[in-house]
Amino acid sequence: MTKKIQSFCNPLMFCYFLILLLLGCGEKTSQKEKQESTPDEETAVTQATDADKKILFFGDSLTAGYGLEMGEAFPSVIQQKIDSLGLNYTVINAGLSGETTASGKNRLDWVLEDDMDIVIIELGANDGLRGIPLTETASNLQAMVDQVQKELPNAKIVLAGMKIPPNMGPEYTAEFENIFPKLAEREQIALIPFLLEDVAGIPELNQADGIHPTEKGQKLVAENVWKVLKPML
Repeated sequence: MTKKIQSFCNPLMFCYFLILLLLGCGEKTSQKEKQESTPDEETAVTQATDADKKILFFGDSLTAGYGLEMGEAFPSVIQQKIDSLGLNYTVINAGLSGETTASGKNRLDWVLEDDMDIVIIELGANDGLRGIPLTETASNLQAMVDQVQKELPNAKIVLAGMKIPPNMGPEYTAEFENIFPKLAEREQIALIPFLLEDVAGIPELNQADGIHPTEKGQKLVAENVWKVLKPML
């Protein structure tokens, strides 16, 4: 038994993100959602031996696999890929629906452990969709990167890039998108250019709410992550 667990040119993209703007990524509840508010229940950790290396996925409802079973979220798909290659890594899904960079910065202490080898930060979408000042989002992301670098100096960090619709104006939209590559370049960390590439705005790849990826959509998200993660393993 395994131990581990398009761009915006698409005409549907605007509608997709408009709904997301109104509702917030992961604000609604779901009968299938497994995440709660207590630290122990926020993090779904597979059983691991002392010899396992650990990969932490720290994010919002996209990471949590909102509306799906835990095993259908993209971190679990990544675990399946790892297992198929016989690699000794255990994936930890620390996604929490509705998370912003501010709340994520405060929650990081609860999930960061001293034996983690790779930390993937997937946060910021809710900030941009709510019009949070860009300086605040950038500062919070920087703080999280700084904390990981300080507490886990040998850990590799991956930053998941995000895009938003032009509702907040072209300047805000462009500057928001640039936060991620600028931070990745400055800190010399890996970057996933756009987590939802080839998934956002495509009805058949998203759930009935038009917001969160279906199981098939999650598999495509996993491919976007895998392109960056695989060479690191």
